[in-house]
Amino acid sequence: MTKPASRTAEIRMHAKDADGAAEAMLADLLRDLFAIEPFNLAINHDQYSLNSLNGFFDTVDGQFFFKFHQEEGEEAMTGEYYRADILARAGLPVDQPVLMSVLPGEQILVYKRRTDPRFSDVLRALDLEHDAQKAARAVAAERKLNEAVLDVYLKTLHPVTPQEVSAEPVHRLFFERLIDPPAGSYPGGRLASFYVGKDFAFPGATLDWEALSTSRFVVNGVEYRDTVGQLFDEAFERLQPSRLADAGGVTAHGDAHNANVWYRERGGEATLSFFDPAFAGEHIPTLLAEVKTTFHNILAHPLWLYDPALAAERYEASAAYADGVLRVSSSWEPSPVRRQLLDVKAQAMWRPLLGELARRGMLPADWRRVIRLGLFLCPTLVMNLRASATTHHNPVSSAIGLSMAVMAGSEPVAGDDMLSRFFDAIDPGRA
Repeated sequence: MTKPASRTAEIRMHAKDADGAAEAMLADLLRDLFAIEPFNLAINHDQYSLNSLNGFFDTVDGQFFFKFHQEEGEEAMTGEYYRADILARAGLPVDQPVLMSVLPGEQILVYKRRTDPRFSDVLRALDLEHDAQKAARAVAAERKLNEAVLDVYLKTLHPVTPQEVSAEPVHRLFFERLIDPPAGSYPGGRLASFYVGKDFAFPGATLDWEALSTSRFVVNGVEYRDTVGQLFDEAFERLQPSRLADAGGVTAHGDAHNANVWYRERGGEATLSFFDPAFAGEHIPTLLAEVKTTFHNILAHPLWLYDPALAAERYEASAAYADGVLRVSSSWEPSPVRRQLLDVKAQAMWRPLLGELARRGMLPADWRRVIRLGLFLCPTLVMNLRASATTHHNPVSSAIGLSMAVMAGSEPVAGDDMLSRFFDAIDPGRA
């Protein structure tokens, strides 16, 4: 029997209607959980709240910021959200909540309200109007954060059992979006509801799922080895939690995209700190720990994932399908600040982390494949990339998005691209 939707699920559902019902329900939840009386409660409707809800409220004791993450079907899932103290104990810069509930279906964090922007908003402004001085401060802050996180990874890196890895909630962001829990049937979850049996409209071509899933992509003249269907199938096999213990585990945030990062600037220098550790853990598979940050903070920008309407105004894309080949051309490219962030992620995080795994004899031979499969699932299962009346995406952003997903997941048949150069740069076996 299907379990009823959780209170947080109902609040998220009503928030889409913007009719005030969600605010009333949320106020009731806060009263029940924390015995407080909230007023001036406002829910933020921003482009980064894909699987979460956040906003502000006041009490007689001050002003507060709330956030919760909610997955469909979470009532049937295992694991625990919001082990917020894990990151603080490890020495990572993290904003601690003043109120917290980890009750199933009623998970929510409450923080003292801050005036600092999120790092996502700072970088979006730089995407739209590049400022070399501001970008340099942002990139320097990113480098310092990566160095601090890497230090924790190296200190906490340890052998793990399949059981320890499988208990981590981070798999809700990857493997569990491929299946129908708790039975585990594949294809299921978001993969089935987003794509299987659906049609895909691009500028110049419309394909059904059978054609799209078996098409070889050629993006701006570069042919890719794997089809979308092959990538999903291989992710289902290789990213099963029980198979991810081979590279050890680390203490990690797990979902540190930049909408979960505060940006504080003082005296011409910027610092970053985490919040919303919904998927934090002490046995997170090492090769998954930085996947979300690599894709969502860099490759998802500028605009195409979070601002698809604006992306369609700024970029062009076209598609042509024949004989099992989908050829996509687009004018999209990373902004200068995102290219700098990719270099930081390569040199200050991935290369030394992989190097330490290799030194300890813990680096799997297929490490590239594992990371690529994780990167592929980031955009495809965080949001429905199909262009339709029921999704945020349009034919232009859909073509760009699915092309980026394939570029992230697959090696080129010949030559190189931005991602293959990135993987060469982080390969500890290369000089």
